Amino acid sequence: MSTDKVSVHGSWASRWVFILAATGSAVGLGSIWKFPYMVGVYGGGAFVLVFLACIALIGIPVMIAETLIGRRSRQSPANALRTLALEAGHSSKWSWGAFAGMVTALLILSFYSVVGGWSLEYIINVGKGDFKGVSPDGVGAYFGEMISDPWRLVGWHTLFMLLSAITIAKGVNAGLERSLRILMPLLFVLMVILLGYSLTTGHFMEGLHFMFDFTPEKILDGLLPAMGHAFFSLSVGVGSIMIYGAYMTKEASISATVVGVALLDTFVSLLAGMALFPIVFAAGLNPSEGPGLMFVTLPYAFGNVAFGTVMGVVFFILVAVAAWSSAISLLEPMVAYLVERTKVRRGWVTFWLSFICWFFGLGTVFSFNIWKQAKFFVNEGAGFHLYQWGATSGLDFFGVIDFFTSRIMLPLGGLCFVVFAGWVMGRGAVRDELSVRSPVLFALTFFLMRYVAPIGILIVFAAQLWK
Repeated sequence: MSTDKVSVHGSWASRWVFILAATGSAVGLGSIWKFPYMVGVYGGGAFVLVFLACIALIGIPVMIAETLIGRRSRQSPANALRTLALEAGHSSKWSWGAFAGMVTALLILSFYSVVGGWSLEYIINVGKGDFKGVSPDGVGAYFGEMISDPWRLVGWHTLFMLLSAITIAKGVNAGLERSLRILMPLLFVLMVILLGYSLTTGHFMEGLHFMFDFTPEKILDGLLPAMGHAFFSLSVGVGSIMIYGAYMTKEASISATVVGVALLDTFVSLLAGMALFPIVFAAGLNPSEGPGLMFVTLPYAFGNVAFGTVMGVVFFILVAVAAWSSAISLLEPMVAYLVERTKVRRGWVTFWLSFICWFFGLGTVFSFNIWKQAKFFVNEGAGFHLYQWGATSGLDFFGVIDFFTSRIMLPLGGLCFVVFAGWVMGRGAVRDELSVRSPVLFALTFFLMRYVAPIGILIVFAAQLWK
């Protein structure tokens, strides 16, 4: 039976706004920062192929599951799973999985805000021409100097978190919808400008070959990272898409809309690589630089190619916009949940949650500077640093949170949501909410949600733990 529930937070004005919102949630640092450097590290075309397969077979079914759960309940993720589980005659404890997802979103936001703050500083410094004619070592030294200054990082971290909090505090229509109507078209315009510039570098085909040339023996190397990045890129597994689904109009087709969002997000990821690698090759640099690609390799490249200053500013504005649009989607699920549970005004809930994320983000800030020298305790002469899990782990605080969220909590959250939709809600409820006219298409979608996506997540997750 169809539901006609209404969200207490409001709703999107149209299907198109949901597409903008969900794409804004999905298109972030994962698409513009992580995807290009992971393509470089894990073998170009082999990684791209595995990533696309993970998006189609795992990412899209999980995204559909999240969206239909959100729209059917019209509530925040934890309350959504609790309500729908009780309606289906199951335990309300399913809500714990969604609550864990919302906490994961806040953990991601805590370091997301720090990295987003870096992009704000780079807009200014690239615009001033600070990287013109500077050597790669000089750019690396600049980045090292920046992250070694805790107060400098705290300042940018605070500004970025403040921008996100203000947007959320204004509500669904005045805050989220109004900002996304501006941010997302701006993001695509900036991406097209950057891609157009890459076509003039003389190295565009070299970049295409790097991205799409296929090396079969490298497929297994990128399997685990590709699935983890598919979750990170689509922003599934934490409830962001679920809460956006709660604001979705009843008339919109979930399947068609979600597939459209996934295609847009994947398209932006591919565009980012196609735009950035030619610039890297034009500057004579190595595209396999890993996480330093955005803050070390590219600033040097922009400082040593024609019109690099202008294009560098365009790029880092693009990064900031993408990070901002994703950040607000990470904060919204817990804000919505606490508003529903406590009846406290949205502004106050947003303030306190933002403060908690900001405070926890100080751990990421200090892991690059102050905590590198601090000892947690000394055991038989072996120092265990505060920013490590042990003497041999090599993970700083930032690395621990990134690994824990993207490699463990996101897949587990996605598994919880897709199993809930496929097995707890039941076939009838899913069919009613999806409103798919074709029986064959519905059967395929339900099969992917019920069997393929959960089994795929479990296999890759088990292989990751074994590794």
